[in-house]
Amino acid sequence: MFDYIDGKLTFKCPAYIVVEAGGIGYHINISLNTYSLLADQERCKVYTWLHIKEDAHTLYGFADEGERRLFLHLISVSGIGPNTGRMMLSSITPNEIQAAIVNGDLPLIQRIKGIGAKSAQRLVLELQDKLKKEGTGSLIAAPLNTTVREESLSALMMLGFAKQPAEKALDQVVKNNGTDLTVEQMIKIALKNL
Repeated sequence: MFDYIDGKLTFKCPAYIVVEAGGIGYHINISLNTYSLLADQERCKVYTWLHIKEDAHTLYGFADEGERRLFLHLISVSGIGPNTGRMMLSSITPNEIQAAIVNGDLPLIQRIKGIGAKSAQRLVLELQDKLKKEGTGSLIAAPLNTTVREESLSALMMLGFAKQPAEKALDQVVKNNGTDLTVEQMIKIALKNL
């Protein structure tokens, strides 16, 4: 429902922030990682995810898209809810979580409060291949798309293609057709090669 909220940071504590945007104060639950990245900003842009239950609508906020993407991967695993996902992101950095899952580092994952042996195994089993496909750079915030190729790559990844095959397809498009293509043309040609 909400992709991000950009506004004045009116309150900040390690568990949540309040961001005022358009005259409305949004109570947004955050991880310690996001808390540390927000520092002493007066204005902030927080990427959000809305969790709807019978008795509550809860907003979760993230300092960047990569952290939100990892959070969504984590909560897709059976037995890992939003609060556990937030606890994981508060215990160790998103990059450490991703590396632990990709490398099958069960002891590191189990050191996180609320994660036992079975949950750690389930995380590795269900997410290892997904995170390997995305690559280690997937948690880095999406760059400002300064070139047609970068914008095309971003679009292909949003469509669900893994980064490396998409890059290869785009390299082939540039090799065969040059760089004088629009984003739409480049994506259409690349899709034929994927």
